Amino acid sequence: MKIAYFDTISGISGDMTLGAFVSAGVSIDELVSELQKLKLNGFELSAQHITRNGIVAVKVDVIISEQPHYHRHLKDIETLIDKSDLSVNVKERAKKIFHEVAVAEAKVHSTSIEKVHFHEVGAIDSLVDIVGASICLEKLGVQAVYSSPIKVGNGGMVKTQHGMLPVPTPATMEILRDYPVVLTDVPFELTTPTGAAIVKALSQGMLTTEKIQVSTIGYGAGGREIEQLPNLLRVLIGELAPEYLADEIVSIETNIDDMNPEIYPYVIEKLITAGAHDAYLIPIVMKKGRPGILLSVLVERAKIEKILEIVYRETTTLGVRIQPVERKKLPRAHKQMNTSFGIVSVKVIVVEGKEQLRVEFEECKRIASEKNIPLAEVYRILECELNS
Repeated sequence: MKIAYFDTISGISGDMTLGAFVSAGVSIDELVSELQKLKLNGFELSAQHITRNGIVAVKVDVIISEQPHYHRHLKDIETLIDKSDLSVNVKERAKKIFHEVAVAEAKVHSTSIEKVHFHEVGAIDSLVDIVGASICLEKLGVQAVYSSPIKVGNGGMVKTQHGMLPVPTPATMEILRDYPVVLTDVPFELTTPTGAAIVKALSQGMLTTEKIQVSTIGYGAGGREIEQLPNLLRVLIGELAPEYLADEIVSIETNIDDMNPEIYPYVIEKLITAGAHDAYLIPIVMKKGRPGILLSVLVERAKIEKILEIVYRETTTLGVRIQPVERKKLPRAHKQMNTSFGIVSVKVIVVEGKEQLRVEFEECKRIASEKNIPLAEVYRILECELNS
């Protein structure tokens, strides 16, 4: 499986991302040509080679030539992307990234996603960076994205459309909530909301002991010299060795023998909604021969407190057992496919180096409801089309 690994030597921004991809082999002319499919006026793209700490990198600049006095909401941006001639995968990736930004901005400013607006200059810059990054990933044939922990500046201030804000900015930190972050002693904005959103929306997390056969390395340069470290983003493009992906989660378990069984489905739903990878029930026989239920939850370590809050609030348990669990997973990704039902999202599983396409339940459920045909029939048709 071909992957892109973002090594955030000094954080990540939209223009650093484009610079790294151009350095890794994406033609700047081809990138500009694809961006023209947005039918968006008022910008130019420039790229030049510069040196940071002796390392040659590409510096990409989005030059805004027009500055109209209106702004766009998320719906406007999504409509602009949807109406473009870009590929389905590029559109979906770009919209996913913008959604991360909008959710964070809504949280920071205590408003709704629908009311979040992007100032026009910032919107053009973000559109070019975000859509451009999505284009580059497709041009390079990348199927999955990973990253190092994200480095952020600390202690400085940055001028924004909302005035002076602390570094890292509230939006950047909101986007990176639950994602590994490294606070540096650099008083500058190393990671921007756009850069943070690219990683948060697309990355499958960290790599630990996996082996990468690196084919291409690209360096994208930031806009200033930094004394403490080279102001660079490094991207590694390569093949993830055909072996299991590994990570570590925790198992939270408790035995319950005094709870109304009608409550269990509600508890499971709450746990899954809160971010549990899985939550399930096993009938057991407890002390004194009483029948009981073993409630098990698999979750990332960062979300333990949120899960415990639900378990203690919604069940009768007085205590839980928490154990680390190592997982071995087949490499997987998502892909948009043309079918007789239109564009359908499918899961791509890599088994012994070969791809398998598997339909998703939620997609089949949606189609069955929209077309008013049996769910089993949707599965049958899609499996035949995808494996033919």
